[in-house]
Amino acid sequence: MARRFDVAIIGGGITGCATALQLARGGAAVVVLERGEIAALASAANSGSLHAQIPFEPFAAKGEAWARSFAPVARFLGGAVDVWKTVEVTLGVELEVSVKGGLLVAATADQMRLAERKFEIERVAGLDVELWSTADLAAHAPYLAPGHVGGVFCRNEGKANPLVAGRAFAAAAARAGAVIRRDTEVAGLAREGRGWRIGIAAGETVDAGAVVNAAGAEAPRLAAMAGAPFAAEGFPIQASVTERVAPCLPHLLYAAREKLTLKQTAAGSLIIGGGWPARPGSGGRPVVDPASLVANLEVAGATMPAIAGLRVLRTWAAVVNGTEDWLPVIGEAAGAPGFFNAFFPWMGFTAAPLVARRVAEAVLGGGAGHDSVLGRRAAALPASG
Repeated sequence: MARRFDVAIIGGGITGCATALQLARGGAAVVVLERGEIAALASAANSGSLHAQIPFEPFAAKGEAWARSFAPVARFLGGAVDVWKTVEVTLGVELEVSVKGGLLVAATADQMRLAERKFEIERVAGLDVELWSTADLAAHAPYLAPGHVGGVFCRNEGKANPLVAGRAFAAAAARAGAVIRRDTEVAGLAREGRGWRIGIAAGETVDAGAVVNAAGAEAPRLAAMAGAPFAAEGFPIQASVTERVAPCLPHLLYAAREKLTLKQTAAGSLIIGGGWPARPGSGGRPVVDPASLVANLEVAGATMPAIAGLRVLRTWAAVVNGTEDWLPVIGEAAGAPGFFNAFFPWMGFTAAPLVARRVAEAVLGGGAGHDSVLGRRAAALPASG
């Protein structure tokens, strides 16, 4: 006999666990199916940035038309950062959430002109952004190297600790009644009556009224199994962490000159990232690329000179999930009733708590022309034990 749930969530990263929490608190019988360990891949290996700005690199490459298409996503990210401000109270766990603003700095007049064009699109979209002059940088960002000509400051950006956040959502979901299954890989997915039958190892099956696809880099494969494919892929990137130093960097820092994110943890370490590519390794695991490490450190040192004297303690590689247009895939899939995607590319850590709310609302409330999952429980889905 298959175990029956209202909702099965495939993927036990931060998005899947946050969605499980929302659904369980909404009264649904929920199971999370994770093929490995909970919140152990991109959810823990990202650098913990909380983004809201339109990202500079794709803006410079793709132009203003792309930025306008991305502006609603930036607004969504701003809303997600607002949710992060309340997450520690909601979960009752210290996650080192700090929202003191993000600063994009320009080292040349050409970079600043591009930043100003991006700023105008962000301002029209309703983001809390402002232009900073050279004097503003000197007053509010004295850690910067001399020669920066200006920047764009977004008040609603910051950081959180990814090493604890995903697991905190998982623990809260379990306390709310969700069943969390580790080492459980999905091998099959098919419509069964008004719900879905999920095949897992050793011939076991799970029946659910709805499926939430929160499988990260595996999400396109799961969507194809459901008959609703979309295009996305995983990109190997890397980041580094330094030894601890006294507080010196309150902001989430970006550089227009080249890929960079820089932030200081609550413990005092500086995390240096920005999306520099790692190399594919054996068994599908990415490995650190020394050339990317050197380039990333050079950009960081040119932007914030104090970096140059610090020891790098660790560099690690991970896979970030991306789409070509940078747009998310969220909600019930066309042609696959009861199959909901929860896929947010590139900045999924930031988006996770708000994606979870929106997907849970769609599952529990039903959309136009669709019954809610809980409304079908009595007829089709006896509650699991």
